[in-house]
Amino acid sequence: MPYVNIKITKEGVTDKQKKQLMEGVTQLLVDVLNKNPDTTIVVIDEVDTDNWGIGGVPVTELREKASKE
Repeated sequence: MPYVNIKITKEGVTDKQKKQLMEGVTQLLVDVLNKNPDTTIVVIDEVDTDNWGIGGVPVTELREKASKE
């Protein structure tokens, strides 16, 4: 029973896009590893950009800095 956890920043991803991710990841596991799609679990966690850091800097701050450049 494969379990896949996708973590993305919470920046307006639509329900349709999340469904496409779930379908695509499930199909990838079917195609590559011959896994049963009925027992494949895909979880998407959306993380606030204040709680996601790159290089020690919150993504919110990085986005603000980039928008000023």
